[in-house]
Amino acid sequence: MEIFRFIVGAVFILAGLVVACIAVIGNYKFKFVLNRMHAAALNDTLGILFVLFGLIILNGWNFTSLKMFVLICFFWMASPVASHLLARLEITTNKQQVKKECEVADDVDF
Repeated sequence: MEIFRFIVGAVFILAGLVVACIAVIGNYKFKFVLNRMHAAALNDTLGILFVLFGLIILNGWNFTSLKMFVLICFFWMASPVASHLLARLEITTNKQQVKKECEVADDVDF
């Protein structure tokens, strides 16, 4: 049973590291700031979820696991809100660049 828990925990941690690597590649590949923010948010939500869930499985069910679960909940609530606020700031301060990058029609009002 212990080896099964180790394998499942390791798979989750490796999946989180793969998501983190994809997010890093996305941060360097994309040129527009909103696309980069999307790649970074992928790591904040999915990558951290997988890594912490893998650590919870490896650690077993105790008080430390409960704290890691609370940390997952905090990241899942705080990261999308922070990303949304930063995206709104980018859209309001740099409207011309956003219209150019997103190929928005002239009749659309920001």
